Amino acid sequence: MATGLVMDIAAIVALAYGLYYRRHHRRDLLFAYVALNVGIFAVVSLLLVQRVDIAVGFGLFGVLSIIRLRSSEITQQEIAYYFIAIVLGLVNGLAGAWPLTALLLNGVLLAIMYVADHPRLLGRTRQQVVTLDVVHADPDLLRADLESRLRARVLHHVVTQVDYVRDVTVVDVRYAVTAPKATGAPR
Repeated sequence: MATGLVMDIAAIVALAYGLYYRRHHRRDLLFAYVALNVGIFAVVSLLLVQRVDIAVGFGLFGVLSIIRLRSSEITQQEIAYYFIAIVLGLVNGLAGAWPLTALLLNGVLLAIMYVADHPRLLGRTRQQVVTLDVVHADPDLLRADLESRLRARVLHHVVTQVDYVRDVTVVDVRYAVTAPKATGAPR
């Protein structure tokens, strides 16, 4: 169990502090990922020692995994980090039986998260909910207005609300930020 604990602490520190916090800067979720991971590790380790029925273990695992997800609005990206934090706790809780397999899985999971959430991979694509102070009847004018306001190329947009009384449109926009133009003068 000590080997699994050391591997779990190393893996969650790499995920939470090394990847998530450095890229997204949300302290509240950083703490949640660490606490959830350590909790899952403890439960799995206890289940292995006590030989509790597997249905009880899966039920407890399910309860632990949804508590925080239902209490605050988080992005799909942050849910992915939650899931990996849970899986790392589970893998390392079972590490006593297969330490090399657990170590390999830790490395694979962390490498996949590093690459999948790397800013260079999809770093110029953004999503934003925009409230406009105008209602556009023409979809092309709406797209042009969004591109002008966001200073970006709109990839996809969905009008989620139109209020003709207040003359307001709410739009969920996916857009690509253009690369900054290089200047000849050094900085």
